[in-house]
Amino acid sequence: MIQEYPEVKNFIGGRFHRNGQSSMDVINPQTGKIISTVPLSGKADLDLAVKAAKDAFPGWSSTPIKERVQIFYRYKALMEKHMMELSEMVKAENGKTLDEARAEVEKSIELTEFACSLPQMVYGEVMEVSKGVECRFEYKPMGVVASIAPFNFPHMVPHWTIPNAIALGNCMILKPSEQVPVSANRIAEMLKEAGLPDGVFNVVNGDKEMVEAICDHPDIQAVSFVGSTKVAKIVYKRATSNLKNCVALGGAKNHLIVMPDAQPEMTAGNVAASMSGCAGQRCMAASAMVAVGSTDHIVQKIVEEARKIVPGQNLGAVISAEAKERIERYISEAESAGAKVLVDGRNWKVPGFEGGYFVGPTVIDHVKPEMAIAKEEVFGPVLAIIRTKNLDEALEIENSSEYGNAASVFTQSGGIARYVMERASAGMVGVNIGVPVPREPFSFGGWNESKFGSNDITGKSSIGFWTKLKKTTVKWNPESKTNWMS
Repeated sequence: MIQEYPEVKNFIGGRFHRNGQSSMDVINPQTGKIISTVPLSGKADLDLAVKAAKDAFPGWSSTPIKERVQIFYRYKALMEKHMMELSEMVKAENGKTLDEARAEVEKSIELTEFACSLPQMVYGEVMEVSKGVECRFEYKPMGVVASIAPFNFPHMVPHWTIPNAIALGNCMILKPSEQVPVSANRIAEMLKEAGLPDGVFNVVNGDKEMVEAICDHPDIQAVSFVGSTKVAKIVYKRATSNLKNCVALGGAKNHLIVMPDAQPEMTAGNVAASMSGCAGQRCMAASAMVAVGSTDHIVQKIVEEARKIVPGQNLGAVISAEAKERIERYISEAESAGAKVLVDGRNWKVPGFEGGYFVGPTVIDHVKPEMAIAKEEVFGPVLAIIRTKNLDEALEIENSSEYGNAASVFTQSGGIARYVMERASAGMVGVNIGVPVPREPFSFGGWNESKFGSNDITGKSSIGFWTKLKKTTVKWNPESKTNWMS
């Protein structure tokens, strides 16, 4: 059988290794066909990667940060040069449209640009705290760190961690999702081409066993995770019980509050795009819309926009047959419970791609807050519309969610916007924005059940996660009086 991509391998110490006792197929979600295979590695493979990282750490951490980031300038140029290749790779393994895949790689470039600016942020401070006595602090790397990435952004999410962690002097082990491991191998090749020393960046493939091994390994100092809330909790508890730094990002149920005065065309376009972008498989997707008061005219516009979204054209596939079945079950259960399906994406077949896992855009009105589709993360191109009489009712629904990733309000009133900004229980809030993802240097991270751990995974806040502070006190003048600092 001819595969679209070579067999995926582990990347350890600057070389590709065929590790793992077994393997699994990598499926293109748009066709349902095999495009590669990935090894399911175990603890012995992780040990090799950790040893390579430990061996590389003394030399890498002692390299001045201004020299370290030069590699990322070159790496950024390589990503720009190979933009189409990288985008096609993401499209093949994840099922995104080509435009979405390209946008993902462009975000990876932005994240790398931010890492190149780190020398201007981590220079430390020095102060004379007493006559003849100086105190200073410096940011020092943690050591060997690990990043566990999800399936929905095979190129971007690894870049939430790789550039910052490595530029700050750490050596990293990436564990990509076994469903989308192809991009990780290309990332490794390009970092090596950019001049990154062997062992500084390593890739180990695997499933649950590898995640557990990373959480348990005594020589890994910090672990980042992105995935479902259920697994994020497990990873956070296991990693921290082994005395590691950990930040684990979980799921979301993002609420878009739409007021009667919202601009109809802008609101409809933003809501529909937020609901359907990346086939709804992102933790910043519009999952629940809370329509306040007389908003039928805006709901109708959203329906019109949703019908312009066509699977196989401007809407990609969901990741697997199991995901398609789960998403369609949520829709059917909501309909059976009394909700009204305005746009139905179930049982969609794309001509020429009959084996693909497509769910069409779906808009469901008159959803009750107690329904599963109103509370749980669907992770598909589905918008559940909940009706309320006033803004406080809408905020009560948003605040009652166990999640806290994102919330937005659509309105032309500055007072209403401020009211929601101050009261929304979410780490990322938008006004007239369907996907309120912060741009660098602002950091990405939610609240409540959407994030476990301190600091954020990107931006300035990530510096506190990937480093530890060294404080030094210096006294040279023997003639000064002895005090408590002596």
